Amino acid sequence: MNNNQLLILSEKMQDVLNTLFLKYKFSEEKAQLMAEIFTENSLAGVYSHGINRVAPFIQFVKEGLVNVDAEAEKASTFGSIERWDGNFGPGIVNASKCTNRAIELAKVHGMGLVALRNTNHWMRGGYYGWQTAKAGCIGILFTNTLPNMPPWGGKESRIGNNPFIISIPRANGHVVLDMAISQFSFGKINEYQQKGEQLPFPGGWDENDTLTTDPEKIMSSLRGVPIGYWKGSALSMVLDMLATLLSAGDSTFKISQKEQETGISQVFICIDPERFNDKNIQEKLLNEIIDYTHNVETMQPSDKIYYPGERTSITREKNLKQGIPVSEEIWNTVINL
Repeated sequence: MNNNQLLILSEKMQDVLNTLFLKYKFSEEKAQLMAEIFTENSLAGVYSHGINRVAPFIQFVKEGLVNVDAEAEKASTFGSIERWDGNFGPGIVNASKCTNRAIELAKVHGMGLVALRNTNHWMRGGYYGWQTAKAGCIGILFTNTLPNMPPWGGKESRIGNNPFIISIPRANGHVVLDMAISQFSFGKINEYQQKGEQLPFPGGWDENDTLTTDPEKIMSSLRGVPIGYWKGSALSMVLDMLATLLSAGDSTFKISQKEQETGISQVFICIDPERFNDKNIQEKLLNEIIDYTHNVETMQPSDKIYYPGERTSITREKNLKQGIPVSEEIWNTVINL
């Protein structure tokens, strides 16, 4: 594999992707939004859910799994709680729209919840966490997925690595936790695989039921290891239950009956902290927690402690200045789509 890297300016990446999505008959508005989000994910250093995921996304479009013309529509409303149907449209567009709707509900009611069914992969869930934080809202967001982890003690994958996001607005840098319930997201495992590198910690089981750091073996078995072992297994199940019940959509079990991951269920919860009218106190409390953890002595002198989202901001600024590192092979693939 050609591992040469290029540095692509964000403006160029966004222009190339916008042109690409227009080529595949997305509307100008959708093409622009998707190009922006794929680029933003890459700027943040989450290449596995940014530029590296563009070609697989286009393949879903070619196979008709992503309905180019569809988008999420409200199915029912219960005050500050709403159910939406994604109509199998592009997951990025659906998620961004439902995040905005949850923010609107929170601004009116103090809290807002939008549960979405029949949608597609939202790529990097953290993007929508930053979206809520920039709007001044606390966000709690999650999605179910295809089965890619065995329940603790099991041999076959029956639960998903259901990404979970919590975001908190803060004047000196938003706090955004973006994590899969697997030790490594499969996009990240694929990234290590493309680089020909081992994972720094065991990330799944091989065909012999042995924990391994080999991304090739994990991608072959499609059996990731849950965070916290049995605790992560239970958390995955509960998130799947909530996403399914609140949206009246498909569970990981139903998704497993399909040839590809589609028709997933997601939840977008927003809280408006301005309702408490004590913004200065909130900032003080957040800074107190961050300062306390920042100031701990590290095990290795070269290490530094970060709060969730801090390294993302650093990576983003670096990539804005010098360009986004992209595998030459992946960039050429995107150019030729």
